[in-house]
Amino acid sequence: MKTNILGLPIKESEVIVNELNILLSNFQVYYQNLRGIHWNIRGKRFFDLHVKFEELYTDSQIKIDLVAERVLTVGGTPLHTFEDYIKNNQLVVGKNISNDEKAVHLIVASLSHLLKIEREILNKSAAINDEGTNAMMSDFISEQEKTIWMMQAWLEESL
Repeated sequence: MKTNILGLPIKESEVIVNELNILLSNFQVYYQNLRGIHWNIRGKRFFDLHVKFEELYTDSQIKIDLVAERVLTVGGTPLHTFEDYIKNNQLVVGKNISNDEKAVHLIVASLSHLLKIEREILNKSAAINDEGTNAMMSDFISEQEKTIWMMQAWLEESL
């Protein structure tokens, strides 16, 4: 079995790169959704939510950079065009969302789908002992699970 400079199997690493690029594309759409709801939120909860949505999009921007850099580390090329992002996106695109509950529901649904992608990557990276990708996915998963819990509490809904 041929390995790359990191000691990871080349063929399986290419699969990880592809999966990371799918995650990257979905994170880009999530990020843009967050920017849109940050800009357009209205109502009595504006001040709290405006700040929260900025916190979330800033965090997602950091995660986007981490995913792209992981793609490069593993030996791939990160996707970087809107065409690629849309082609690989699986999230609902939020447009003109100004209602607080609709905005939070969009965030919960998006994070839930990102978790599915991350768990797939975690399973595949674990199979080839790719600890760098595993650690990243584990960190993302635990943070996003907590955010979903908090959003569900805000919505007064159970998990």
